Amino acid sequence: MTHWERVIVLKVLYVISEAAPFLTTGGLGEAGGSLPAALSSQGAEICVMLPMYSAIDPELLEGKEYLFDISVNVSWRTVGCCIESLKYNGVQYYFVNCDYYFNREGVYGHFDEAERFSFFCRAVLDCLPRLGFKPDVIHCHDWQSALIPILLNNGYQHDPFYYDVKTVFTVHNIKYQGVFSSAIVEDVCGLESTPELWERLEFFGAVNLVKAAIYYANKVTTVSPSYVLEIQDPYFGENLDGVLRANSYKLSGILNGIDTQKYDPQRDPYIFVPYRSSQLKKAENKAKLQAQLGLPAGGDSASPGEGFFNERVPMLASIGRLVDQKGLDLFRGVFDEIMSMDLQLVVLGSGDYIYEDFLREMAHRYPHKLAIYIGYDVQLAHRIYAAADMLLMPSRFEPCGVAQMIGMRYGTIPIVRETGGLKDTVQPYNEVTGEGNGFSFANYNAHEFLETIQRAVNVYRYEEVAWKGLFENARKSKFDWKDSAAKYMVLFKELVQ
Repeated sequence: MTHWERVIVLKVLYVISEAAPFLTTGGLGEAGGSLPAALSSQGAEICVMLPMYSAIDPELLEGKEYLFDISVNVSWRTVGCCIESLKYNGVQYYFVNCDYYFNREGVYGHFDEAERFSFFCRAVLDCLPRLGFKPDVIHCHDWQSALIPILLNNGYQHDPFYYDVKTVFTVHNIKYQGVFSSAIVEDVCGLESTPELWERLEFFGAVNLVKAAIYYANKVTTVSPSYVLEIQDPYFGENLDGVLRANSYKLSGILNGIDTQKYDPQRDPYIFVPYRSSQLKKAENKAKLQAQLGLPAGGDSASPGEGFFNERVPMLASIGRLVDQKGLDLFRGVFDEIMSMDLQLVVLGSGDYIYEDFLREMAHRYPHKLAIYIGYDVQLAHRIYAAADMLLMPSRFEPCGVAQMIGMRYGTIPIVRETGGLKDTVQPYNEVTGEGNGFSFANYNAHEFLETIQRAVNVYRYEEVAWKGLFENARKSKFDWKDSAAKYMVLFKELVQ
């Protein structure tokens, strides 16, 4: 440990639009709930700033304290709010409480999104002097907090309090960029449209907050090493590939992790039968889930508890959004071929009505092989992870992916397309060496997807020793936040030094 590391306590402000357990809509919220605690455990003094949504469960806010009121200038308007404090699981949270912007049904998708999160970003910066917390680094996430590095360079740079404050901007999914009418620059963001600012904001006649944040942030990260390379290519870059290449000197990819306590098969309160290190309970969980979902128990399989997988009929699963990004068009292209195999499929998720209606039709056609749940149920998701033999993730692109990492904690073998975080976390099974923790295919092609499923099912059905090896390899895979936090700490310290 260096002298600098012994003496300096790194102060990090973590600004994000959602964080588990308070509110989460996906991987962004999972990261917001887990990474701050991991950074704190590695010596950072960390505070998290969140909007106070009305959708947050009041029970999670017990012990919350009112601190002070502030007035925030949103261009020509002045909007009042209060700052509230809560210590949760050892992490200091501050909430920006403004009924006008955040006491609404639903989290995103409102007509004034640019104004809501412009207000949030300004409130975060304005409240820091009164909190007495001057961060060394402000870590911003996705377009909702993209204005912070922009504002620090266009309006707050003359205030001594903000001198030397560095910014790290994390892109969780380059598809979501905060693109709005050019009118918001002055009318909502309160920015003076200088030639340099306009050049960095302009995006096909509109403004793009993520584009400008990439230019103004001191460092830019993505959520996996492969994804940071992919988005510099036109196919994945969503029209920002050129901007990313121009700023490649400050890009890095740091793989997300998962909450290994929340997804612990030995202590999971949601699953039917907790696993034990000496006795793996995949078969029992599978039998109970089949009963819950109305699927027949498989043929001549071992009775529950004897062995850890069902020799005759593997259970495949899909958990996640039913959208093109997740490869649902590949599913649809070979669905009948998948159903012609001796297997069962469980699907949990919601999304585009085209895919929801398609799955309802397929469930009617294959009632003894397919069970679907349109929506999301936390308990059911955990039970599927514990019961299923394989998890299907044929994503068109996947910045990081969470489901494959969760599934492997329960010995559920992922079948994935080699993209983004899926490529970084799933090592393809090698028949010769026995290495690997899953199956993968390279091209975005329905028949490659089908052939990979067929290969996995054949190994499951006919190669018991090999499958047990895959099961153990998956269970031993490490995906906690410790490694991710260590890499972020190195990045932060480089900036501060």
